Amino acid sequence: MDNSKIAHHISENFNKELEDIRNKVLAMGGLVEQQIQQSMVALTTGDMEVAELVIKQDNQIDALEMLIDAECTQIIALRQPAAFDLRLLLTVLSVINELERVGDLAERIAKLAIQLSSNEGKNDNYHELLHMAELVQDMLHSALDSFARMTIDGITDITGRDEQVDREYASIIRQLITRMMEDPRNITRSLDMLWTVRALERIGDHACYICEHLIYMVKGEDVRHLTQAELEQKMKG
Repeated sequence: MDNSKIAHHISENFNKELEDIRNKVLAMGGLVEQQIQQSMVALTTGDMEVAELVIKQDNQIDALEMLIDAECTQIIALRQPAAFDLRLLLTVLSVINELERVGDLAERIAKLAIQLSSNEGKNDNYHELLHMAELVQDMLHSALDSFARMTIDGITDITGRDEQVDREYASIIRQLITRMMEDPRNITRSLDMLWTVRALERIGDHACYICEHLIYMVKGEDVRHLTQAELEQKMKG
């Protein structure tokens, strides 16, 4: 990790506290990434043991969120940080909230995998779905890597990938609607698939939100609600 962006403090304990929190965030991020990957394995292979593991892991994610939240709150109260240190802690609080929501979405995919495994007609073509999953996983991983390195270089490349995710989302939805119209017996299974695709699309959104929080941390600017073009322009300025 690049620690150069964290100010050197007279209290060595403060430095350690900040570093410890960063490490916990990255550990939480690693668990969430694992959840996404395993939920897709459960969905595409019908492995219910993996699905149950994803569901159980959600408790671990929730516990980490609460622990990091409590530690950040304590540091803010006792250390009264300012400038970058304060933005770092506020960003951590936002990032762990995004990660917790991504974990919930991975858990939802795992639960849908269980539902799909019990339905008839297991003839889904998962090629496009897997490609979309790879896209959002890559976005999340890149966002977490930016947090680890405490840099926003190339951050608009990450948020720009969301447009491709949205295109693939729309394409899969059209296919599912067509399948339901062609044969009403496909409706239940297609609806479960629709919610799965929706969960993946939301994971991509949360990766973008993490990027926005990182921009606030580094530059002190709130870029929420900007379009991709507006964000790229601001980052150039």
